[in-house]
Order: sequence, then C-alpha cells, then structure tokens
Amino acid sequence: MFKKILIANRGEIAVRVIRACRELEIATVAVYSDADRAALHVRKADEAYHIGPAPATESYLRMDKILDVAKRSGAEAIHPGYGFLSENSRFAQACADADVKFIGPTPYSMEMMGSKTRARQEMEKAGVPFVPGTSRGLSSPEEGEEVAERVGYPVMLKAAAGGGGKGMRLVHTREELRSALESAQSEAQRSFGDSEVYIEKAIVNPRHIEMQVLADEHGNTVWLGERECSIQRRHQKVLEESPSPIVDPEMRRRMGEVAVKVARAANYTNAGTVEFLVDQHKNFYFLEMNTRLQVEHPVTELITGLDLVHLQIRIANGEKLPFIQEDVRIRGHAIECRIYAEDPDNNYFPSPGKITVLLQPSGPGIRRDSGMYEGWNVPMDYDPLLAKLLSYGTDRQQAIQRLQRALYEYFVAGIKTNISLFQRILRDADFQAGKLDTGYLDRLLANKDNGGPLQAPESMVAAIAAGLFAVLDPASAANRNGNATGMDTLRSNWKHRGRSEALR
Repeated sequence: MFKKILIANRGEIAVRVIRACRELEIATVAVYSDADRAALHVRKADEAYHIGPAPATESYLRMDKILDVAKRSGAEAIHPGYGFLSENSRFAQACADADVKFIGPTPYSMEMMGSKTRARQEMEKAGVPFVPGTSRGLSSPEEGEEVAERVGYPVMLKAAAGGGGKGMRLVHTREELRSALESAQSEAQRSFGDSEVYIEKAIVNPRHIEMQVLADEHGNTVWLGERECSIQRRHQKVLEESPSPIVDPEMRRRMGEVAVKVARAANYTNAGTVEFLVDQHKNFYFLEMNTRLQVEHPVTELITGLDLVHLQIRIANGEKLPFIQEDVRIRGHAIECRIYAEDPDNNYFPSPGKITVLLQPSGPGIRRDSGMYEGWNVPMDYDPLLAKLLSYGTDRQQAIQRLQRALYEYFVAGIKTNISLFQRILRDADFQAGKLDTGYLDRLLANKDNGGPLQAPESMVAAIAAGLFAVLDPASAANRNGNATGMDTLRSNWKHRGRSEALR
C-alpha cells in the first residue's frame, strides 16, 4: 500500500480524501494557494505546501508545481479529487512520467472520453445507444441545418471538449441555428481552447441519470447503481439521490450493463461515471463518461455500504476488486444537497466572506462532507461549494424527512447560502412524488406562488434576533446571561429553539 498520497485539490473533497487516507494509515500531503492558507484541508493534512497565488491558473492548475511538491514530500501517488486537473490526460501522463501513481484512469481513457465526439464514435462502434445526431464536429452551418432537419427540432448544440453547460445551446427552429452555432463555437473556444461543436436531437423534458462504475487493473468491471441528477440549475447539478424514483430493477440492470460496456470500450480503470439521458418512455441514451470521482459519490456509498475513495486507492495500488457484480446490494435511499456560498435573493450570486457562526446538523441518517469551519473566510476565487449534506433512510420518504429536519438544524451566519432552496425543493409536491426532469428547478423557481424560501417560525426568528442582539451588544448579553458571549447566546438560542416551540 502507498505510504504517502498528495491531494491535488482543495475544499470538501480534499478533506474527504484525507480522511480516507487516514483510515488506511496513509500519510497525506496538501497543497494550497494564498487564498487557502487557513483552509480546512490544510489543517487536516499531515503536510502542506504552498503552490502559488489565489488564481487556479497559478496554483491548483500548475502541474509542474504539484509534481514538484510530490517529489519534495516523497508522495508516491496523487489523488486529483474532482475539478481542476482531475480529467486532464496531460496531467495523468505527467504523473506517469514522474513515476507518481495517478489515482484515476489512464491518459488514454481520459483522452478518449474527454472528447464528446470521439466518445460518441467509440460508443457507436460498441453498440451503445446514444442520442441521434453527429459523432463529429459540424463543418459548416449548412451541415448543421441538414442534420437538424433530419433528426427533427429542437436540437442541442454541444462543445466537443465541453462540460458544465459551456458551449451548449438549445435550438428550436432553423432560423435560430446559425447564430446559435456561432455563439456556441465562440464560447467553446474561450472555455476549452477548442471550437468544435456537434449536434444532437434534444430530448424534451429528459431525466439525467448516471451509473457509477468501478474497474480494476485486472479486467474486472462492476456497476454500483444509479443516481438521479435531474435537479439542475444552468446545467449544474444541485441535488442528487439514489435510487432514482423511476428506475426499476430491470432498468437498473440494463443501464448497468451498458455502463460496463462503455467502461470496457474505453479500457477504463478506477472509478468513473456513465451519464444517460432518459426520455418520458424510460428509454435511455449514453450522454458522456466522467473520468473521475463525482461530487455526488457519497449517495452511492450510503446505499451500497462501499467506500469509493478507499476502493480508488486500492485499485491504483494494483489490487483486485474485493467483490463481484453479484455481491453488490442496494439498500435504502440517499439524498445529497450541495451547500453553496451563494445568495438566493441575488440570482444565486457567489457570497464570499467570513463564516461568523456555523451550526451543523447531525443525528440518525445524516452525513456531512464539509470543507468549512466557523471563523473561516470563504474565498471568492473558486467554486462556491462549501459542503454536501446527505440523508439516508430505509426508503425515500424517510430520507426526505431526515433531510428536512437536518436542513432545519443548519445555520450559517456571515455569508449567504442556498439552504433555503433545498427547504423549498423538499416540500414541493412534484419532488415528493418523484416527478422530475432537467427543467424541474427552473419551473419551481419561476413559480412565485410556490411560496419561495421557507419563512422561519416566530420562535426561530426570536432566537436569531436575540443572538444577533447579543453579538452587537455583548455587554448587555453578559449581564443577562452571566459570562456568555454574544456568539454563545446565538448558538444556544438556535440549538434550543425546537424546545421553545414545543413549550408554546
């Protein structure tokens, strides 16, 4: 087993990997930028090395600096987390050249799946079902018009090297296509340095469902169940759950078998995710493969009892998978909320700043993967993901109820978060009934009659007000509460507000 691993990332995923390494008795090395000197992952790691200024292009995306730290620290392997360099085939190759094990797939597999058009070409050869369209970039607007007429409007333009909604345009008519293609190509060039754009039939109101796969370096590949990822904002996932409300055992088996076929066609090793679009008739189509650990991997861990980061490390160490497909069991239901530092009242604009108070939920069926702490300054330089809050129950209803309770216990002061968004989603009738598609969240937010974010009960408002008053006037608070500080008063009032409500 590796003796020391470098984590080439930050935030909650870096903390998650550090904890897995500690459980396996592996020493950890963190890297950090100027903005992350006091970050939680730096505090948790056994060693930490500064790698540059705040901009990611000068720190977390600098392959040379990260590999230099690996050499100086004696790290034998690098875990890339997700984002940054996690799907960069050149970085994977650079690790191999430096004799440092990259905990992930090979550069060949990453390169194949990194290009959406090349992936479609390979999947076509393997007989994998995918959405009708082109398997190569469009050579001209005329070709785009011909393909669109053949598959039928609406169509979707997508960047071949893309992701996260960049270089993507939905086109409803022939008149829109030329300008949309020009716009998509321009955005793709700016975002990925590659203007290649392809076209596919737009599936109306699809569900976005993905399948987790694992493959060792000895030819063994398994699927671990699906994740429902249809609740999205601007093509970014917001809430994920497993199992999907619409996937029955037979559909799950078929999707899993196709996902394994995809992984084998790419000679894939380590953890990966095969993404599908599912139409209203439960037909599913290959969308893409993410060649890394996903943000939402904990929901799969909760329903299978498997630790995916442990397995990633063991696979990279050359070990065989310790189980076969028939051993995989899916039990219960799990839901994940991505907690972001963003302002729901200002179009979810990022909300950096100091976390002055942090009260986090716990209790039966609750898991938190967090990269924040009270007193930490959330930087404005990176993705605003702070933490992931998960619930687990014997069924979907219990998982929803536990998550509602946990969100009620969550309190973050000093910055804005999207906690109220999840409160609104979880009480929505369509969500509770499992009536989801990729347009669900836009409809929910557009519905002003839906009630908006939950209003706090009077007792909750009173508790917060008393605490904030104490923060602003600590001398008065001390007189009323002995030696308690304003922050202590706020924490105590928030913690015991449920008791106050019960006594009313």
